[in-house]
Amino acid sequence: MQKTQTTSFKSTFEQEVYEGLTAFPKHLSSKYFYDEVGDKLFQDIMNMPEYYLTDCEYDILDANKKAIGELFKKDGEPFSLFELGAGDGKKTKILLKHFVENQIQFDYRPIDISQNALNQLEGSIKKEIPEVEVNTLQGTYFETLRDIGKANGRRKVILFLGSNMGNLLHPQAIEFLKNMRDSIAENDLIFMGLDQKKNPQTILDAYNDKAGITEAFNKNVLTRINGEMDANFDLDKFLHWEVYDPETGTAKSYLVSKEEQMVNIESLELEIRLNAWETIHTEISQKYDDTVVAWLAEQADLKIVTSFTDNKQWFKNYVFKK
Repeated sequence: MQKTQTTSFKSTFEQEVYEGLTAFPKHLSSKYFYDEVGDKLFQDIMNMPEYYLTDCEYDILDANKKAIGELFKKDGEPFSLFELGAGDGKKTKILLKHFVENQIQFDYRPIDISQNALNQLEGSIKKEIPEVEVNTLQGTYFETLRDIGKANGRRKVILFLGSNMGNLLHPQAIEFLKNMRDSIAENDLIFMGLDQKKNPQTILDAYNDKAGITEAFNKNVLTRINGEMDANFDLDKFLHWEVYDPETGTAKSYLVSKEEQMVNIESLELEIRLNAWETIHTEISQKYDDTVVAWLAEQADLKIVTSFTDNKQWFKNYVFKK
């Protein structure tokens, strides 16, 4: 059964699932890993010993909060701190606490695709740092970047932590950086975390932990399709597979069908056939070095102001401006 061209989709999720699973090769977007279950799984991933990214960036922010505060406050004028994909805000709270303690004037505008994550974040900030003015924005990065451009007249600092731009291949990353550039003014800043190239085994371990948390996170997209589109994916019939190419710095995640199988997605009126060992590509995690970042910035007409790194140089936070 194939849905006809004239049938309308109830959501972008439905449309992208339809397009991804009828394409060759098949693919699903990693943004759909996230719901209440997915949010919790990702928090578990960030706490895994193998997932070095969170600890590295936490250390960078903690060690450099004074310098970052000076950079953000500029001449002491109030600014709006926008954060793309804010999640649980664990790392950001280092900066928020420092700003409050040092009477730096700002308001905080976390952005996330998950309303659940935003509600939890807002609740935890009100409890832990009640002095912070929080205005949440729910939506995708691209939707909210358009709105950032029309903000409240204050200077803007855009935070993009956790190497989330790594979910984009270089052409999309350049497009994304151009969108960011278009949403800021001359005195505004972009503060972005980018995971660095390193021992390939370290990278593979971070995305393929022995406890199977990353596997459950990747498979959550199938769980969501089952629950929200009345589908019958059998998760046990799929293998979570991770590959990393040290030449390009590209890590990729796949769900691999262990056998030939048919899957019905009732709300899409769609029947999917999967061959044995056929793949569904779910995520890309790009790794960088200074040369690549300088090239990306140049392509997007951005200037690198400075950067901060951890003592192993596994992770870097770059600061860009127009």
